[in-house]
Amino acid sequence: MHIHILGICGTFMGGIAAIAKEAGHRVTGCDANVYPPMSDQLRALGIDLVEGFGADQLSLRPDVWLVGNVVSRGNPLMEAILDSGERYVSGPQWLAEEVLRNRWVLAVAGTHGKTTTSSLLAWILDEAGLRPGFLIGGVASNFNVSARLGASRYFVIEADEYDTAFFDKRSKFVHYRPRTAILNNLEFDHADIFRDLEAIETQFHHLVRTVPGSGKVIYEATQASLQRVLSRGCWSPTEQLGGAEGWRAERVVEGADATEFMLTRGTQPIGICSLRLAGAHNRANAIAALVAAAHVGVDYATSLAALSRFGGVKRRLEVKGTRRGVTVIDDFAHHPTAIETTIAGLRARMDAARGEVPIDGSRQRPGRLLAVVEPRSNTMKLGAMKALLADSLAGADLVFCHAGGLGWDAAQVLAPLGLRARTFGDIDSVVQAVAQEAREGDQVLVMSNGGFGGIHGKLLAALASPPGLPGQPVAGAGRGTAAAPAAAEALRASL
Repeated sequence: MHIHILGICGTFMGGIAAIAKEAGHRVTGCDANVYPPMSDQLRALGIDLVEGFGADQLSLRPDVWLVGNVVSRGNPLMEAILDSGERYVSGPQWLAEEVLRNRWVLAVAGTHGKTTTSSLLAWILDEAGLRPGFLIGGVASNFNVSARLGASRYFVIEADEYDTAFFDKRSKFVHYRPRTAILNNLEFDHADIFRDLEAIETQFHHLVRTVPGSGKVIYEATQASLQRVLSRGCWSPTEQLGGAEGWRAERVVEGADATEFMLTRGTQPIGICSLRLAGAHNRANAIAALVAAAHVGVDYATSLAALSRFGGVKRRLEVKGTRRGVTVIDDFAHHPTAIETTIAGLRARMDAARGEVPIDGSRQRPGRLLAVVEPRSNTMKLGAMKALLADSLAGADLVFCHAGGLGWDAAQVLAPLGLRARTFGDIDSVVQAVAQEAREGDQVLVMSNGGFGGIHGKLLAALASPPGLPGQPVAGAGRGTAAAPAAAEALRASL
């Protein structure tokens, strides 16, 4: 079958392209911007790409046109397809019909943590010898690809609530028909397509309706939004994450390179989990993945061992480089909740690395956390979450905000942070300001759901320049006595 994909350079449609190619189909595609790294990845797979959406592509005469949700009416190629009566389907529909049918689908849904949880789950199944297929909106270092067909009945998918296509306004995930469904969390997001939280809850209710009676719904029990979703009807067994009766992380010991905690189910201890990922949100992601893996028969010991060997996901607290003792870190966080939890996770790691101990309620920080944020998502651009932004950034020592293109006053929104926050209209000004301020021991956390104009490389280049600008460099203080290793030993000894 010849498949031509409209919008092929997006993460989701690019993943479908890779899976279709692996399944033996001839795959071609087009997009408005065909550029690395996705273009290089697709061409390495032998997939021919066309720049733009010209109607002349109709001459390719594929068996089916796969339409990504970036395509809208007025697109010249789409208009030609409609006029000619050609067969077209959405990416999620094609995936459901051609790949997911008759497979055990494990779907990970939620406002936050989908990519990391999906990656953790796929890795656990792989380590258990189950050779799953997967389609994930990011690249785990353990796989180095975001999608594969797999060699078993199991398939892990990041289940996005965004709409399917211009002709199908249901959430993508209603197509997947999972047998195992994780509902990580649910907050308001995607203000460009959802009017309010209730509208998103309705879509999650539709997802729950597709899980069979022999399946399982794994959900965060402490979230009122998910409780409301399940109260509208659930026909499958459920498993709780959090709460008195659910799965939890207890006696957490945050180290410089890993976190250890006791995994419990209610009052029952299950075992010690060692995780390289930082933060309470990643502990929750790991627990959700373990519970989902148990549903397909993976024992806890195998899952715990796999979690300890998981190396992380690109663009999730990914270290991009260090110059003159200043480390630049990239993260995909863009929703205020994700920004807050990401900062908290990195802060905990920084404190553990220094062996920092509070004295008289005060903390001495030889290295600071500099947050660089781009409110780029459609929700943030519309200003739907602007009231939450300052509080979400409060855990950073300094905040640098790229405010170009916003329809609201970022400086006014961040005013509660006082002199700790600065806003800029262009990326080069952000780079210059960060480079002038950063000093040895600082961590520069860059948060955006886009490429941010290549700011990571620009920051590293600016930091590599000879010092001498105001504020550079100031040597960090001593690192103190490491406390985390001793606490971890105490945790093990208590078993």
